[in-house]
Amino acid sequence: MITLKEKRFKIILIFLAIFAAIVLLKLVQLQVVQGVEYKTLSESRTRTSLPIKAPRGEIFDRYGRPLVTNRMGFSVVLQKEAIKKDSLNSLITRIIDVMAQTKDVYTDTLPIALNPPFNYIGDEKDAYDMLRFMKLPENTASDAALNFLAERYGIVNEADAKRVRQIIGVRYEMEKRGFANNAPYTFATDVSNMAVTILKEQSDDFVGVNIVVDSIREYTEGTLAAHILGRVDIIYAEEYAELKDEGYSVNDTIGKDGVEKVLEPYLRGQDGISAVITTGRGASSTVSHDPIAGDYGILTIDSNLQKVLEASLESNIFAMRKNKDASSASSGAGVVLDVNSGEILAMASYPSFNPETFIEDYNSLAANSNRPMFNRAIGGAYEPGSTFKILTAVAGLEERVITPSDQIQDEGVYREYEKYGYAPTCWVWTDLHRTHGLVNVSDALKVSCNYFFYDVGRRVGITKLAEYGKKFGLGQFTGVEISGETAGILASPEYREKNNAQWYVGDTLQAAIGQSDNLVTPLQLANYVAAVANGGTLYSAHLIKGINSNSEEGENINYSPQILQQTEISQVNYDAIMQGLGDASEGGTAANVFSNYKIPVGSKTGTATVAKGAANAVFVALAPLSKPEIAVAIVVEHGGHGNYAAPIARDVFDEYFKVLEVSDPIEAHNQLLP
Repeated sequence: MITLKEKRFKIILIFLAIFAAIVLLKLVQLQVVQGVEYKTLSESRTRTSLPIKAPRGEIFDRYGRPLVTNRMGFSVVLQKEAIKKDSLNSLITRIIDVMAQTKDVYTDTLPIALNPPFNYIGDEKDAYDMLRFMKLPENTASDAALNFLAERYGIVNEADAKRVRQIIGVRYEMEKRGFANNAPYTFATDVSNMAVTILKEQSDDFVGVNIVVDSIREYTEGTLAAHILGRVDIIYAEEYAELKDEGYSVNDTIGKDGVEKVLEPYLRGQDGISAVITTGRGASSTVSHDPIAGDYGILTIDSNLQKVLEASLESNIFAMRKNKDASSASSGAGVVLDVNSGEILAMASYPSFNPETFIEDYNSLAANSNRPMFNRAIGGAYEPGSTFKILTAVAGLEERVITPSDQIQDEGVYREYEKYGYAPTCWVWTDLHRTHGLVNVSDALKVSCNYFFYDVGRRVGITKLAEYGKKFGLGQFTGVEISGETAGILASPEYREKNNAQWYVGDTLQAAIGQSDNLVTPLQLANYVAAVANGGTLYSAHLIKGINSNSEEGENINYSPQILQQTEISQVNYDAIMQGLGDASEGGTAANVFSNYKIPVGSKTGTATVAKGAANAVFVALAPLSKPEIAVAIVVEHGGHGNYAAPIARDVFDEYFKVLEVSDPIEAHNQLLP
């Protein structure tokens, strides 16, 4: 007979068996039936991947001197999901106050002045782009645009008009960058430790504001080569839309212009990944793979030569103002080219800017009437003046309308078209009421005789003259890699016809001396003179010398000279032209600068009249005369006379050939060549 105690024991065993069966079934379900699902869920919850930003590639000059490097700094970043919509404007106001207190700067590229009367600033394109972005009519006045934006951004209770403008500037920038929950907004970069301290200590007043460590672009020489190097900035929404498939994120920094933009695919690098793994014993962080820094960019420029060109351009423009016929000189550009490769050794535009403080300086730069952000070396189109006479000489000689020994009598007034009511004069007749007498092509280049080139231009004809202009790259793109280049204009009946205007016989005479419709850039001038100097080979002008890879899988890239055109110049004609350019330096229009110079230099002055103000000063040169290596072109707006720009070229030659340091500059220079 089973006792009560035995019955209870059996019940407990049955209960334990049922419980064990339930546990076993649950374990089978978790580990076998739903094992894969729970494993994936578990891993996804415990592993979070964070990007590690790759340092941007550095940029060096042709000799390995650093031009652009990186350093670490702090950035102020706004996270939208943590900010209440109705408190955004007040938060922006408080951050602006902190920036003012610590003298830090933040991004504001709204093309409207920060102070009353709030006029548009910068180029017309800036205002046009803003109005188009906001879908406003092109003729919208600046005050109307501000009122529209104030309403758009809900700025309704702010009485201070300047404060309204400040908030609008930030909100406009946020909208351009696509500020969203998944797209934080970088309010300011490279802020001071004081700003970081205030924002962190008063974090309750700055909910949604984060301080992050960031890589800051550093331009080692300040303003040096600013128009060449360009700048970087946070990616905009429209840029991100185009680049997101290439691995860019909404907070990436990209090249905005200059070499920074051209080399963007090489400089950006590859971000790394940091995996944060959470376990029952806490959280640990491990790097899945390290970031790979961007590749190095090697430029063709010589930073020492660039320094000399920029400094000389600035100092000589100030010096020109002492001459009453150049008192309004305020801006200009210069280019130095290797005549045997098209490599740009130096290229400067004055006035300039500092790429590192571009955002801080933007409003003052945009308001500056001298347009420091404008790259005059490739974007400025100027009449070449008498520097064009070299081309007219080449065309006349190669087309055999003259020979090196043919002479033309300068009679002061050119009367060939007098029956049409047009009788232009030689400059020496206009200024001194005398003539150059009998001159051949070398003499004409030496003294810049208008009369001689009127006659040669008439004989060659405008069709052939324009043909030679194209052969030597005038009115054509040079091939330079950075954006902002203008093609200019090569005077011709075809150009007039396209613009519904008539070509007159007198226009051919003016075109032959570099006037009429001719407009060229300083880079075109330098490239054309380089092509003459090397005997007729026109190279594509370029700034990129090579790319050095930072990746084991990557390859170094070296750029080779590219020929655009080849025009044969016979030796006898070449010698006659070089003779004339050399004589211009020794006893002609540039003699006061280059007479008895240690290196034989070929040069040509140009004084190009403009619609208003003093004439532009234009000057081209090549050296050494016997076997040219470099060509120089200088343009100074309202510089008065081409001769006034010659000292800038002399400073370039001093540096390139170390003229002031050795007794025989050419021999010393040749010994340094690789």
